[in-house]
Amino acid sequence: MGRIIVHLHGRPSEKKMSGLIDDYSQRLKSKVRLEIHSSKLSNEEYFSRIPDNAILLDEVGDMITSVDFSKQFESWSISTKDTHLAIGPADGFPKGHCKNSISLSKMTFPHELAAVLLMEQLYRANEISRGSSYHRV
Repeated sequence: MGRIIVHLHGRPSEKKMSGLIDDYSQRLKSKVRLEIHSSKLSNEEYFSRIPDNAILLDEVGDMITSVDFSKQFESWSISTKDTHLAIGPADGFPKGHCKNSISLSKMTFPHELAAVLLMEQLYRANEISRGSSYHRV
């Protein structure tokens, strides 16, 4: 069974953001693993360490609903391969990258807040898959 691995560029410096990321990470610990790359890496070095098949969280990525994201989550959860999701560094990913990407919104967020949003959406996807009442329509 494959894992879902979330890549972050550096540890969140804002304690509240870090706490939220940790909270969702604990809720998902059997399904999602966080991989925190050193913030001392340049944007290019960080990008080069993300696997080629990674899905980038990028403002120019595909817009999908939480329900569609939960369907992706289900397929990632039963896959034999690891799924890598990557939050960009503060300055974003290189323009014109050729990797698959998903957008959390048409708005731009600080990378720490984007990490919180991604973790919450992963938790929401898990709850939708389980049929819990967490996701209300």
